[in-house]
Amino acid sequence: MGSSRSTTIVIVGDDASNVIHVLDAFANVCGESFTDVPDDEVQRWIARAHSPYLVHDRDPLEHVAAAWVEFFDDLATLGTLDLEVDRAVGALERGILSMPDYYVVIDPEQLAPTWKHWWLGVLPDVAPSRVIPWTGDGRTSLDRLLRTLPTSRQWPEPGPWLRRVARAVPDRIGLGEHPAL
Repeated sequence: MGSSRSTTIVIVGDDASNVIHVLDAFANVCGESFTDVPDDEVQRWIARAHSPYLVHDRDPLEHVAAAWVEFFDDLATLGTLDLEVDRAVGALERGILSMPDYYVVIDPEQLAPTWKHWWLGVLPDVAPSRVIPWTGDGRTSLDRLLRTLPTSRQWPEPGPWLRRVARAVPDRIGLGEHPAL
C-alpha cells in the first residue's frame, strides 16, 4: 500500500496535474506528477516520503484499466486484458507497483461510459470506500476531501480479484450477479 507512514492518493482525470499542484501547497501533502517516469522511481518516491499524504497521478492499474475498457468497447482482445492483468499482478507482487490507499476520480460524470464503469463500478466493488468521486465545481474543497477520507477495509490482495476483472461485465457490476471481485 505504498509508504507505511503516509496515506497515498492517486488523482485520476483530465485535471489531475492541477489538482496535485493545489494539494502540494498544503503543509501535510507531498504531491508529484509522474508523466513518463519509470515505475521504480515512483516507488522510491513513495518509500522516501515523510508527509502524511502522498498525492500523485501514477495509477498502478492504468494498463489493466485501459485494456478492460478497450475489451468492452470491442477495441482489444481478452488475451490483451489477461496479459495486462498478469503484468500488473506480477509487478504488485514484486513491489515494483503498489496500490494507493485511495483513488480520487475528478469529474467522473464527464467520463466515457465504460470508463465510468471501471472507476465507479469495478474498483469500488472491490473496496467501496477507496474510490472517491470528486467534482471540481467547488461544492467540496480539496482540503475538506482530505479531512473526510473514509476509513474502510484495505484493498484485498490484488491477484485474485484482478484475475476476475475480465469477467466483470460493465452493466452488471455491483448487482450481486457475479462473484465478488
